[in-house]
Amino acid sequence: MKQSKFLRPSLLSLGLALGVSASAQSVPDSSRIVQLEEVQVVAGRAGYRTPVSFSEMKKSELKRSAYGQDMPYLLSLLPGVVATSDAGTGLGYTSLKVRGSDASRINITTNGVPLNDSESQGVFWVNMPDFSSSLRDVQVQRGLGTSSNGAAAFGATINMRTEQYGLTPYAQVDLSGGAFGTFRRSASIGSGALSNGWAFDARISKITSDGFVKRADVDLNSYFFQSAYHHNGTLLKLITFGGKEKTGIAWNGIDPNKMDKLGRDYNSAGFMYKDAEGKEHLYHNTDNYNQRHYQAILSQQLGDRWSLNATLHATRGLGYTDEYRTGRKLKEYALKPFELEGNKIKKTDLIRQKHLDNWFYGLITSAQYRAESYDLTFGASANAYDGKHFGYINWIKQYSSPLEPEYRYYDNKSDKKEASAFAKINWQPVSGLNLFADLQYRGIRYKMEGVDDKYSDTDKRMATLDIEQSFNFFNPKAGVSYSLVDGHVVYASVAMGHREPNRKAYTDAGSKGFPTEEKMIDYELGYRWQLPSFAAAVNFYYMDYKDQLVLDGRFSDVGELLFSNVPNSYRMGVELSAGWEPCEYFTWNIAAAFSRNKIDKYTQTFAVYGPGDDDFELRTEEMKNTDISYSPSVVLSNLFTTRYKGLELGLQTQYVGKQYLDNTMNEDRSLKAYCVSALRLGYRLPVSWVEDFSLGLTVNNLFNTEYSSNAYVYDTGYVKGEDGKLTAYNDLRVFPQAPIHLMGSVSIRF
Repeated sequence: MKQSKFLRPSLLSLGLALGVSASAQSVPDSSRIVQLEEVQVVAGRAGYRTPVSFSEMKKSELKRSAYGQDMPYLLSLLPGVVATSDAGTGLGYTSLKVRGSDASRINITTNGVPLNDSESQGVFWVNMPDFSSSLRDVQVQRGLGTSSNGAAAFGATINMRTEQYGLTPYAQVDLSGGAFGTFRRSASIGSGALSNGWAFDARISKITSDGFVKRADVDLNSYFFQSAYHHNGTLLKLITFGGKEKTGIAWNGIDPNKMDKLGRDYNSAGFMYKDAEGKEHLYHNTDNYNQRHYQAILSQQLGDRWSLNATLHATRGLGYTDEYRTGRKLKEYALKPFELEGNKIKKTDLIRQKHLDNWFYGLITSAQYRAESYDLTFGASANAYDGKHFGYINWIKQYSSPLEPEYRYYDNKSDKKEASAFAKINWQPVSGLNLFADLQYRGIRYKMEGVDDKYSDTDKRMATLDIEQSFNFFNPKAGVSYSLVDGHVVYASVAMGHREPNRKAYTDAGSKGFPTEEKMIDYELGYRWQLPSFAAAVNFYYMDYKDQLVLDGRFSDVGELLFSNVPNSYRMGVELSAGWEPCEYFTWNIAAAFSRNKIDKYTQTFAVYGPGDDDFELRTEEMKNTDISYSPSVVLSNLFTTRYKGLELGLQTQYVGKQYLDNTMNEDRSLKAYCVSALRLGYRLPVSWVEDFSLGLTVNNLFNTEYSSNAYVYDTGYVKGEDGKLTAYNDLRVFPQAPIHLMGSVSIRF
């Protein structure tokens, strides 16, 4: 298949897997190394004729976009992807959604190793700063995708591969910085292939920023180290990477009705009090976490047909949040009231620390057999998670008794074990026709026990956990693709998936009981078209959910919002992507996602206050055909790129449609649509004394749009008047994003 020239500089909007770059073929024996590199992740990767919807970003495009922003922002121009940032700049706490599904419903792996937290099932990108600098490429499969390790893929699969075996020595320095005191520095070095078969790569990075939102500063440190050994048909990689972060907490958001008075950059986290002059006094609430990953990957080629892969992995996480809390009930922290000047104090200010201490480890194996007309892939994995949750009180305002330094007001532990196995086949019975089948079994055992961090008014003590759940899932997938002529592929697939509830669904279950697992059948139909200067893809999907977990408006007896299973819901839509390069100086890439995301029948619980001060009741309302929250029906992106000699200029734009913040389709509880653009300028200096000398400049939020990328419902309900009339109230919190700002970069590679 002929490779389109325009695909080399950009794969932002195309779901095409294009294989190995030509440069890797020019080094003796490099083809064998590349083949072994592919073995490492072939089990979870989609190919050009795989009947799923997917997109890829190569290292060159990741580098163009890398100013230290987290992965969600680097992927934000892919079809159906929406990125959000607490600090408003793409640094610190960031997240992404694909097809309306958040990271807890997206299977995310590095070299096939799960990244999703075993309990929350989310991914915290702040723990992996500047990780894109050590990536070879990223593949995003939308929908259920192919079988992978770790959390269930209910919206997408993100498969990241780290650096290849280095063939030539290098050293590189990257500096970038700009608005809001942002400064990124990164240094990397590689030995190239040594005569004894070993190669070494290393990177260290540090990113600091004040953030757009006040006190949403970041101090991020990360590293990557890889030692690789190649001999004949063997490739061994020993990899470690990690990050240490200290991030100013900004996850409260801001009341939009107070934004004009307080400013778009206001942050209520850490508020202590106002003095006589009305000045706010603030504590620097922070999140502090250290995460380290270890991987040992062995790939073995056995003749021309068999290849084997085995990965041992371990992830260590350790950290805490440090927060000033005002007006807290002492009983919520297992503390008794105290006397102060003859008064009994039941509520006061305090500083708390909530700690996490966990290990995640396991073994992942796969084997592939390639014949003339088919290839078989088998795999199995076993992973375990050991987690501790505990909290300290460091200070209590006006507290008369000394605090025990090691006193834990909650202390519980979790144990989660998971095993899975799969078998896949791609069969070409006749030229151009590919039949695909994928069978996966996944078993989970999850146990939690100890004292929780919430006070139970029912039991008059801190809530206790004694939960043990087991699941056994069978996830079959099947599909077909057909290539009428070279460059044209049509495909269809159907897949079944299951997902277990996360930790919060259990700890905040309330009296209604534990939720059940979610089920989904994913139907995909698509077409890919590729010419030398043009490529396009269209994909139709229908994701039919059974027992999907959604927030229902109820509160548990410890005051947490509750989830419940809704019997029937669905997501359906069409994804379009295209790229055109009419000449060597200009490229145009576009992506569009149009969707309909509905719950067939839904029961919302809401509070009614009044007319008396102590009057309160809960009511329910039956709703039908409502939109699923946080699911925009339209997501569009566009990228114009012009090039002349060493100069490259890119203009990118993304439009994200309106999102409802709950499942009631109430306009007063919605996030407005927004459209934001960025201008990117890059110049490669024509110097001979280094391999590459590049300068970059990015103007983010080019048209200075005032928008919020995320929001949530803080409180909602009704107030009943003396006449019995109900008046609705809605208390929202939004996350404003930074206005127009500049970022510059310098990259030198020796």
